[in-house]
Amino acid sequence: MTASTTFSVALPNETATAQLMADLALLVGPGDVITLTGDLGAGKTAAARSLIRYLAGDEELEVPSPTFTLVQGYELPPFPVMHADLYRIEDENELEEIGLSPLPDATLVLIEWPERAPSAMPGDRIDITLTHRPALGPNARAAEITGYGKSAAVVARLQALRDFLDRSGYIDAGRKRMAGDASTRSYARLLRDDGVVILMNFPQRPDGAALYNGKSYSAAVHLAENIRPFVAIDEGLRAQGLSAPQIHHFDLDHGFLISEDFGSEGVIEGDPPRPIVDRYEAATDVLAMLHGKTLPEMLPLNGQAYDIPVFDIEALLIEIGLMPEWYLPDRNAPLSDDKRDEFFAMWRELLKKPLAAPKTWIIRDYHSPNLIWLADRIGIARVGLIDFQDTVLGPHSYDVVSLLQDARIDVPEALELTLLSRYIKARRADDASFDPAGFAELYAIMSAQRNTRLLGTFARLNRRDGKPHYLRHQPRIWTYLQRSLAHPALSPLRDWYLANVPPPRSGT
Repeated sequence: MTASTTFSVALPNETATAQLMADLALLVGPGDVITLTGDLGAGKTAAARSLIRYLAGDEELEVPSPTFTLVQGYELPPFPVMHADLYRIEDENELEEIGLSPLPDATLVLIEWPERAPSAMPGDRIDITLTHRPALGPNARAAEITGYGKSAAVVARLQALRDFLDRSGYIDAGRKRMAGDASTRSYARLLRDDGVVILMNFPQRPDGAALYNGKSYSAAVHLAENIRPFVAIDEGLRAQGLSAPQIHHFDLDHGFLISEDFGSEGVIEGDPPRPIVDRYEAATDVLAMLHGKTLPEMLPLNGQAYDIPVFDIEALLIEIGLMPEWYLPDRNAPLSDDKRDEFFAMWRELLKKPLAAPKTWIIRDYHSPNLIWLADRIGIARVGLIDFQDTVLGPHSYDVVSLLQDARIDVPEALELTLLSRYIKARRADDASFDPAGFAELYAIMSAQRNTRLLGTFARLNRRDGKPHYLRHQPRIWTYLQRSLAHPALSPLRDWYLANVPPPRSGT
């Protein structure tokens, strides 16, 4: 018997229906199936319309009932959506003609009147049964939401999210979709008369199967698998006087969080985007200030303690292993066992220096998509930090590379060198023993490490996760990699890459 989870919601008006569907939209994705059941006029199309408009980020989007077309498709920002109405279906064989048998891959499917083709409905689905509730008002409905199979966990999570929003005082707030990132997290803006805040949905989830000494990729390289590190590091950054968002409410067990909204003013401009120099200078100064401090290795977390993981040799090697694992096969250049052993032996030797260097907090994705400009603040507080849950302890040079060799936009080499000099000057002013030449070597090594990893990461995002747009960044990553390999300390590695690693395809 298929496992199921059910809960019910009173919906006094269409606004309440739209809020429920927005909450559900935060938790579903391509491949999920939502069926809508109820009498004529029960609000099935209104519910589907609310979800589609939320995902589109367009409250005025025309979403007609598919009663006559049977199926209506939408190419929405996060993923495609198919909206079907089976009311006029007389035989389940007709589903093949309209593209519903088999159900499309990588698409969220909404089906009204599923009872017209019961045996064609998948075992893993969410059913929303809508009924009139005239006693509550002329437009009132009740929704009974049931998750079957794998979707039972989604419905349980939806109920937990609704409970969290209710406890936090935001159940009646407006919802506005925010673009996600490369992770499993999703975000929404919550709008009330007293202002706007951000809702984060951070499900407990490893990234990948247990392929790395019995660990998932995320566990092996110390990527956050739940919301706890975000809360701990957020409070740690704020304690150092930096602008991380104030957290108003959180649920550590379920992975929900409501925080201050920094807005969306960034540190880049133009098309193609380029750095805004004074904002990159401030972002550089943030790192110089932070790296000049002795920072705690353990942070308080809701009455307990959170130990910041150490970026150890195994984590670093697994990261760069993404290049031979994903990038080289894409370029028809797989390594022999001997070449693979050579690759890791060279890296193991090269990483000895950065691993022996003093450690600091590595925010890790310290680059333009994760930096918000707060013009009303002063000095380095103008740099808003929003992505830091993967923070580890490691060499100072890592985040400087992340910023000055931005994976997603071109940072001109002249600006990179100017900002690198700015960082070194600030560090020397704070500590006369700071070694610029030694730091430049560590910068080159960590640049090569990071960009090697990114070649593999973007290949994996394309092939494993169906996100081909990341491939367009590979030529830029290659350019940065060539810059770092030019350092004399990396000459053996440069020769090895020249012989064994082909450049990305042009135009990717």
